Amino acid sequence: MESPRDHIESLIEKGEQYGKTTLELIKLKSVDKGAGVLSELISWSIVIIFAVVFFTLANIALALWLGSLLQTMYLGFVIVAAFYGLLALLFLILRKPLLKKPMNNSFVKQFLD
Repeated sequence: MESPRDHIESLIEKGEQYGKTTLELIKLKSVDKGAGVLSELISWSIVIIFAVVFFTLANIALALWLGSLLQTMYLGFVIVAAFYGLLALLFLILRKPLLKKPMNNSFVKQFLD
């Protein structure tokens, strides 16, 4: 028959094991979330790089085409640059509802899922 002291020691040992297991589980979940966020970031970075190259070449082609239509090459580039200047101004004004909140929500969702 076990004494109360043996029961207490067994209980303390089991509590200690539970604490270690819980800590290990938290570490593993953190590593999993970090790896998920990092892989998502890398995959989006690759997509963004290709998109930037595509849009750069498309904009050069558009500027050259507009320049040939207007018979002044630099005017095509000025028109394309002015369009992107207006677009940048629009995004500057609307950056919080269009960019900040959705990105914030995406990061929080990524960490909590």
